[in-house]
Amino acid sequence: MGRWEPNARGRLAEAALELYSERGFEQTTVAEIAKRAGLTERTYFRHYADKREVLFGGTELRDLLVGAVAGVPEDTAPIDALAVGLDAVSEMFDDRREHARKRQAVITANAELQERELIKLDSLSAALADALLGRGVPEPAASLSAETGIAVFKVGFERWISEAEERAMSLVMRDVLDELKALTAGGRTS
Repeated sequence: MGRWEPNARGRLAEAALELYSERGFEQTTVAEIAKRAGLTERTYFRHYADKREVLFGGTELRDLLVGAVAGVPEDTAPIDALAVGLDAVSEMFDDRREHARKRQAVITANAELQERELIKLDSLSAALADALLGRGVPEPAASLSAETGIAVFKVGFERWISEAEERAMSLVMRDVLDELKALTAGGRTS
C-alpha cells in the first residue's frame, strides 16, 4: 500500500487492531503498526498520541450520542432521551460487530487498556450530562441519568458482542433499558 493512499487514520487503526490481536498490545510497536498500514511512524504520530489511542481515538461515538440526546424535545424524560441516543449509537455499530469483538478482546487482555476504556466512558458520561443540563435537566438528575445511560451502554455492548448474540444492537440496548426500567419500578427481570 502506498503512502499516498487515502484514509491513513483508518488504515493505522485497522493495522493496530490486527497486530494487537495477533501479537498482543505490549508486544506490538508503533513502527510495526505503521509498517503494516504502509505508512511511517511520523504519520502515525500525526494521527495518534500513542499506541493506546489508536483504539480510542475519535469523537464519533460521543458526538452521535450527545447530538441525539440534545436533539430530542425538551419535554422528553431523560431516560427516554437516552434511549434515543442509544438507538443512534446502535446504528453506528450495525456492521461493526466483528471489529467490536476483536477490539474488546484486546482491551480485556490488558489492564492499561481497560483503564483507558473506563476513562473514555467517564468522559462520555460527562458529555452526556452536559447535554442533559443543556436540555434543562437539573443536577443531580442530569449526572445520574448520564451515568445510567453509560451503564446501559456498557451492559448492552457486552451482551451484543457475545458470541451467542445475533440481534441488532438497538434491540439489545432496548432490552437492557427495559430491564433497568423494570428494576426501578420495583419489578423483577428474567
